[in-house]
Amino acid sequence: MTGVPVLTSHFLSELISFLDGLPEPRIVMSADYRIIAANRAYTREFGGGRELAGRCCYEVSHRFEVPCDQAGESCPLKLSLEAGEPQRVLHLHHTPRGEEHVLVETSPIRDETGEIAYFVETMRVVRQASSRAATRGLVGRSPAFSSMLEKMMRVAPSDAAVLLLGETGTGKELVAHAIHEASAREDGPFVAVDCAGMTETLFEAELFGYEKGAFTGATHRKFGLVEAASGGTLFLDEIGELPLSLQVKLLRLLETGTYRRVGGLDWLPADFRLITATHRDLAAMVSAESFRRDLYFRINTFPIRTPALHERSTDIPLLAESLLARVDRKPGRRFTANAQAWLSAQRFSGNIRELRNLIERASLLADGDTIDVPHLLEMSDQPLAYAQAVDSGDGFVVSEIIDLETLEDDYLRWARGRHVGDVDDLARRLGVSPRTLYRKMERLN
Repeated sequence: MTGVPVLTSHFLSELISFLDGLPEPRIVMSADYRIIAANRAYTREFGGGRELAGRCCYEVSHRFEVPCDQAGESCPLKLSLEAGEPQRVLHLHHTPRGEEHVLVETSPIRDETGEIAYFVETMRVVRQASSRAATRGLVGRSPAFSSMLEKMMRVAPSDAAVLLLGETGTGKELVAHAIHEASAREDGPFVAVDCAGMTETLFEAELFGYEKGAFTGATHRKFGLVEAASGGTLFLDEIGELPLSLQVKLLRLLETGTYRRVGGLDWLPADFRLITATHRDLAAMVSAESFRRDLYFRINTFPIRTPALHERSTDIPLLAESLLARVDRKPGRRFTANAQAWLSAQRFSGNIRELRNLIERASLLADGDTIDVPHLLEMSDQPLAYAQAVDSGDGFVVSEIIDLETLEDDYLRWARGRHVGDVDDLARRLGVSPRTLYRKMERLN
């Protein structure tokens, strides 16, 4: 086939034969994005059993007509060619099961002269985040969500301490669960501790446990949560609420890897992976000396920011359907197009938690097979001006004077929620170029 290198190289033939026996989906490609060979795992996962040699990778994975970097995506092949070393990105690929998040690692293969001749791409479908965690609400495909997911998958295989930063209600505990499930400790326990309101006595007793007779009422030995998390993950939620006196005790545990039960004499080894979370600005707290600097650097090995819902508003339709399936007493119901458009236009200050509450209320009010705008409006906490913008039927109406930038943002959210089709088609209908529309949508996120 024209454009496909001839397989005359003995090394290349051996490489393809080797890859075919590996369990991970892999392909060999040329620099012009054409697939030279695909192993059985790749053909099964992404090709639906069809012959893939000679086709372009972006055509198979994204159904694009141009390379990823020309369609607004990062292209691992181009990055690998420029850097001369392996590159890894997170993409949303088409598979026989539908769209799935896939970690793509592209490695250059050099010829006898040292020049890059081919590329090997290895795929890893992020099923731990798209199956188990998805049923709990961790779903999305927006750039902000995908960036967070990529960081999660990068850090999950290690034992590095993770600090989750984000507003209340953004799903930090779900993210912690997903990291645990994707780690080598997935078969171990996941133990969550709420640090808010912890007193010194309660903190030590809960975290480290106590011996019989350690204090009045200690009628038996009690194992602490550190011991319960052995071999697994310890998740300390709202770490920013921990008083300074308790921060010292936590720091000692993390630095020495040992602890002692209250009333005990023996130092016991700790074996857990630490994930912490907070909605507070810990860096500012360190500057204000309300959070220990040494503890901050101990827990902040790998920070991940969980985006607020208004930063990933394109995910609201997916989230809404996922949450409805979880809370609805009548399985199989769906939102109307108007209801989805209204939800997409809201700015939920309580994030996913507020969205879930609203959907559960609406599901209790609706008697039919669909949930519409009136069911959402009846018990919504959203400002009326925003509600009227979509509740007036198919038109876009604003009930008060607002600045032009806010008006454009609100209209784009409304138009995006109602439009059925791709971004290029929406750009054409709006009378702007796709590049301009991408830029404006990035501003919304």
